[in-house]
Amino acid sequence: MELVRNQSKIEEMKKRAEALVSKMTLEEKVFQMVHESPAIKRLGIKSYNWWNEGLHGVARAGVATVFPQAISMAAAFHEDMMETVGDAIATEARGKFHVQQEFGDTGIYKGLTFWAPNVNIFRDPRWGRGHETYGEDPYLTSRLAVRFIEGLQGHDENYMKVAACAKHLAVHSGPEHIRHEFNVEVSPQDLYETYLPAFEACVKEAKVEAVMGAYNRVNGEPCCGSKTLLQDILREEWGFDGHVTSDCFAIRDFYQKHHVTDTPEESAALAVRNGCDLNCGRIFTSLLKAVEEGLITEAEIDRSVIRLFTTRIKLGLFDAQEKVPFTKIDYRSVDSREMRELNLKTSRECLVLLKNENHLLPLDKSKIGTIGIIGPNADNRHALVGNYEGTASRYVTILEGFEDYLKDDVRIFYSEGCHLYQEKMGMGEKNNRISEVQAVCRESDVIIACMGLDPGLEGEAGDRGNHFASGDKPDLLLPGIQEEVLKVIVASGKPVILLLNSGSALAVDWAQEHVPAIMQCWYPGAQGGRAIAEAVFGEYSPSGKLPVTFYKRTQELPEFTDYSMKGRTYRYLDTEPLYPFGYGLTYTDFSFCDMNVLGEPKEEVTVSAKIKNIGSMASWEIVQVYVKREAEGTPNPQLKGFSKVFFEPGEEKEIEIVLKPDAFALCNKEGKKELLPGLYNIYIGDMQPDSRSRQLTGKKVLQKEIRIVE
Repeated sequence: MELVRNQSKIEEMKKRAEALVSKMTLEEKVFQMVHESPAIKRLGIKSYNWWNEGLHGVARAGVATVFPQAISMAAAFHEDMMETVGDAIATEARGKFHVQQEFGDTGIYKGLTFWAPNVNIFRDPRWGRGHETYGEDPYLTSRLAVRFIEGLQGHDENYMKVAACAKHLAVHSGPEHIRHEFNVEVSPQDLYETYLPAFEACVKEAKVEAVMGAYNRVNGEPCCGSKTLLQDILREEWGFDGHVTSDCFAIRDFYQKHHVTDTPEESAALAVRNGCDLNCGRIFTSLLKAVEEGLITEAEIDRSVIRLFTTRIKLGLFDAQEKVPFTKIDYRSVDSREMRELNLKTSRECLVLLKNENHLLPLDKSKIGTIGIIGPNADNRHALVGNYEGTASRYVTILEGFEDYLKDDVRIFYSEGCHLYQEKMGMGEKNNRISEVQAVCRESDVIIACMGLDPGLEGEAGDRGNHFASGDKPDLLLPGIQEEVLKVIVASGKPVILLLNSGSALAVDWAQEHVPAIMQCWYPGAQGGRAIAEAVFGEYSPSGKLPVTFYKRTQELPEFTDYSMKGRTYRYLDTEPLYPFGYGLTYTDFSFCDMNVLGEPKEEVTVSAKIKNIGSMASWEIVQVYVKREAEGTPNPQLKGFSKVFFEPGEEKEIEIVLKPDAFALCNKEGKKELLPGLYNIYIGDMQPDSRSRQLTGKKVLQKEIRIVE
């Protein structure tokens, strides 16, 4: 649905903001530029806290629907789903906001300005915050982020449902422990080809209301005070018309960590002068002294405060309730039956089947007397949710999902197996649950092994309880003794299904060789255990695809601090992955034929093919189109179109995907897009056109050559 705002109404709102700001003193204006903005009673302005989180549900403010983590939803490759989830989050946000206002609660996490989505590119699987993103591909990230933002902000022509924020501009993806002082050196080519496209789409297409700067420097400039990023690119090149917020306490880093300024006053002035309007933190209170010292003018401060009040007016915070359609949303919308059903439906779409030897899955309940469920993530609530999460009224862990599904029909034997990352449980000796594991294996007809990570092992620097202090992973291995326990399970000779919870790639090459069935379950949301149990027993077919590359070993990765894209992600990879980006199996099979390509790349190209479900089970299929310019030094085939389509058994459909000229353009060394003459290959299928995908599936995608002439 195309987003159309009433431009004359927006201009009227800006004038209202200008009029309101003109009545404020300098001190009042300055204090409106910190995230915890105080009331100005004489002007009828309530206090307002700008800091709120909604990455995959309303976070940190009590009960709300906890949807699958962002990386999980990316695996669904489903734009419509993203908008539906965004709209649901905004509905609950409004329902909670109205009662918070009614009872005078204006604290942190209680506003309508949500600092989501995170559209940074997941360039390195060690990065702890990667599970907040939509993966490693700029195109996929762009498409999902645009629709999520449209869901959050809504389609009313006059008012926003909530205000979204694209973060963190720019080139931010670890390491976490040096993010406050690190200078990212990045070429214009990588900047414009990889790190900026998602932000550009959020601004130009989704009309995102806010953008957040990153902690790091880019080519010497701190992001939250970067003329290049905030003025030249964001506002002048892209025409951004909203407000910019700093990351939390990032302005303080200017003088304490980056050493580009000497004082709080210089830091605040640099940020505001270059386009940062809101300070998550308190350094902007130094603007009063900065004006006295001639470091910044009151007019420059006015510009920022007007932008901030325009956002608040767009949210309807200064209008009568009857004029704002979203004020009709009440608290009953929060955690409703409809929300729980949507959450379960979303979880089902996110699971990725990585291996299914001899069609072990789905299991047939009628042929199983006992089932063993083993592993530290079997009954781990944390492994359902990821970070930046809310509080669910009920969590369904994997163990609980199987218990609810099987009831008394099948006997379940359970063992935690081992600690998530330590070598022993409690005060015992190393591997002190192994006899229990062996007993469960002996008694069970089939084993479900629940391994992987949780957000205590990967996340943001400073998160409480994070085992690795910085939040990043030291390597891609299963932590602790999980693989030792898995080897004992496999040695039992029983059929084994490995369920992996993580928000990032794991090097499970031993499991790929020895375990017959593997499913990547991510952090699947509060209803995740139910969705997983239903998938294992064939209530539906898993259909997700990987939004990141799974590597075979940590040693294949470039240096974590190297932001060059060479050797990174499927687009520039020069080694064979364990599981490729775009890969994922289903319980059925699909045939692709009759590929056709019509049109001119300089205008528009339509790629079509006939797709048929040739298996016996209904399923979604994710149709993927890749483009490769056949010239030295160009990226591998890149995703440039996708469509998620549902097929009944035996059903055939002709699917069309339209490619704009940008699909064929590449950035030169100066970062400028060029549509160059030469040979291009277009591919359509349900995976990448790479050798590893062919090896794993035994299939090939369809291919057509086209030529662009001078």
